[in-house]
Amino acid sequence: MMANPTNRITDGEIHPEDQFDRALRPTNLGELIGQTQIKENLAILIEAAKLRSEPLDHVLFYGPPGLGKTTLAHILANEMGVNIKVTSGPAIERAGDLAAILTNLRESDILFIDEIHRLGRAVEEVLYPAMEDFSLDIVIGKGPAARSIRLKLPHFTVVGATTRLALVTSPLRARFGATYRLDYYDIDALVEIVQRGAGLLQIEYDAQGVYEIATRSRGTPRVALRMLRRVRDFAQVRAEGRITGLVSEAALDLLNIDGLGLDDLDRRVLLCVIEKYDGGPVGLNTIAASVSEEPDTIMDVVEPYLLQLGYLERTPQGRQATRSAYEHLGLGYSSKDPQQKLF
Repeated sequence: MMANPTNRITDGEIHPEDQFDRALRPTNLGELIGQTQIKENLAILIEAAKLRSEPLDHVLFYGPPGLGKTTLAHILANEMGVNIKVTSGPAIERAGDLAAILTNLRESDILFIDEIHRLGRAVEEVLYPAMEDFSLDIVIGKGPAARSIRLKLPHFTVVGATTRLALVTSPLRARFGATYRLDYYDIDALVEIVQRGAGLLQIEYDAQGVYEIATRSRGTPRVALRMLRRVRDFAQVRAEGRITGLVSEAALDLLNIDGLGLDDLDRRVLLCVIEKYDGGPVGLNTIAASVSEEPDTIMDVVEPYLLQLGYLERTPQGRQATRSAYEHLGLGYSSKDPQQKLF
């Protein structure tokens, strides 16, 4: 796949935004904010592997986007002092692509596969013996003269990441020795993350300014840091560079992000369910077509946070808006039960 020319780096220069992203990424468990239980489990996993002088067991991370699955994979590599090879499910189109990656790994290396649920079946068949027996089966020749040989691979670690655990096949899921679910971050953790980012950006801020960003970041560090950059821009242009509560509020209002972190797409989805389909239930594909978005975008990006807030329900018949969603949007709520109608 060719690189996007708009993102190309030339002459060895790194874009300031890329430097910022790299600087923000924690390099060890001690720097990681939040996810306390996962950190404790990983610390034990790492220490035990070091005591036995063995590679890490295969690890699978799952949860909504932006919670740090990729960051954790890099932390594992740094803590173990090994190299990491990064790829993704859609990028490995053929079994030969995976074979090329595997044969270039060294002892104890980490192979990080993002969106692992999107691996093809033929690719998975190659990955099974590689994860279990550290071997690679290769067929040489064609027809009656074809023969299979088995290559030994160095002991390596697969770290998988997925936003859709249900789509990871059972045989693949069973080959991971440790599986961890990443949860949304609480406000205190997000405040720390935003403060750390503001410090790296050398921006003046007060507690209310940081808190305002944290409360609107949907419990997601990636969203919080993206908002921080946009508030920084607003502060530099209109507020002498200092992030205060009023500055953060004005900047995020300008971006159509409300007090709970709902953006334009979130509100369009809720309004679609409420106004076009009388509050639901309505199917995912119908919602996606109505708001001109892909169903996967609705399911992976929009729904998890709306479900967490209690604004949307999944029913056997489809998605349904709750009374809380009506109230948040300032709309009159009418119960489906005619004896309990409230306006």
